[in-house]
Amino acid sequence: MLFVSLHALMTVFLIISPHRTENAEANLPESQEFLSGAEDKKTTRFTDFEGKTSFGMSVFNLGNAIMGSGILGLAYAMANTGVILFLVLLTVVAGLSSYSIHLLLKCSGIVGIRAYEQLGYRAFGTPGKMAAGIAITLQNIGAMSSYLYIVKYEFPLVIQAFLRVDNEWYMNGNYLVIIVSVAVILPLALMKQLGYLGYTSGFSLSCMVFFLISVSPLILAYICAKYTLHFTSSCFLSVGRHLTAYTIPILAFAFVCHPEVLPIYTELRNATKKKMQHVANISIAVMYGMYFLAALFGYLTFYGEVEAELLHTYSRIDPYDTLILCVRVAVLTAVTLTVPIVLFPVRRAIQQMMFPNKTFYWPRHIAIAFVLLTFINLLVIFAPNILGIFGVIGATSAPCLIFIFPAVFYIRIVPKEEEPLRSTPKILVSIIRIGHCDLTKHAFGHDSRIHSSEIINT
Repeated sequence: MLFVSLHALMTVFLIISPHRTENAEANLPESQEFLSGAEDKKTTRFTDFEGKTSFGMSVFNLGNAIMGSGILGLAYAMANTGVILFLVLLTVVAGLSSYSIHLLLKCSGIVGIRAYEQLGYRAFGTPGKMAAGIAITLQNIGAMSSYLYIVKYEFPLVIQAFLRVDNEWYMNGNYLVIIVSVAVILPLALMKQLGYLGYTSGFSLSCMVFFLISVSPLILAYICAKYTLHFTSSCFLSVGRHLTAYTIPILAFAFVCHPEVLPIYTELRNATKKKMQHVANISIAVMYGMYFLAALFGYLTFYGEVEAELLHTYSRIDPYDTLILCVRVAVLTAVTLTVPIVLFPVRRAIQQMMFPNKTFYWPRHIAIAFVLLTFINLLVIFAPNILGIFGVIGATSAPCLIFIFPAVFYIRIVPKEEEPLRSTPKILVSIIRIGHCDLTKHAFGHDSRIHSSEIINT
């Protein structure tokens, strides 16, 4: 598995290359452009967009990066664990995600680098940069594929419900994926700066707030007029189905935003580590509340009959109901506007791996976005089983990006003079790294039967 391979790679370099950091620092041409405050820059690099994005827009962008289609699967995860255990796991994962962002920001401040891949380069040389770049590429391509799969299968149903038509060419999900990609996603993905997407991110989050309100207790009376509300005390303590072990990785993937943290930090106006940590904490706290409420409302409405995709569960009531249709439109809008945010780190990773010393060049910027969207569209259109494949890829690359890489980067980059290996912070990150490795391997070794519809919502 990719997860084991990447983890093994980092472990080997920790053991056999104690002086690799010094050697990497000597090779400045590849990483010099990322040094903050460098006075000898003469050309504009694609990472030089600093100090232009407000605090609020940064919160919107990071919150949109955190939020994804996973919010639709959290009610199903709660059905597997019960409310109390779900809340405990959600709290732990949110706290660990915030702490790992703190590790990234501290490493960034020490070496003056604001690129995830370059932190890998500074810690382990070229293999570290390639490992980080590959993990970002696989994780985010899998995420974008999941978003476009929602467009492919939900958009035709919405059009059918509104127009009451059948067998028209625009009812073909493949055509709709291409149209949405060309008309909406590609223009936004061509923006030069990530900060420009703050307005669309705010609108995307507003759509998900509407989704949350629509499944709130104020609406349950309307829903329950047609469907029985299963509410018992056992909801809070029951540990349901055999897939309980998958709840941990599902919750972990729900907070994946780490590849976007450093680009947003780069563009934050008057950026400091403390200010960026506030951005991260607010974004995680808001999504923590939205995740819990969405999972709770969906679970208490349908209890054991909740499906892996919450919209499908509500659609069983009445697929032509106006409120449910509006919720579907809101979710479609939200996931569509999330794709450009997720594409930015992939393009950056590709540039770091293939064009590390190149200045910003519009044709290359456009070409990478076009090729990525074309590749993802082909996957969604021609590979019906790609959901399971990218679910497994996401299950292996996401833990690396969230927990493993920040921990090992911190151990390697923070000087021993400042924090010895036996210091409390480094012992803590070592425990987090090893513990999460064991939890993730246990989760995916618990039952080899992984259904694609249960994974893709991560």
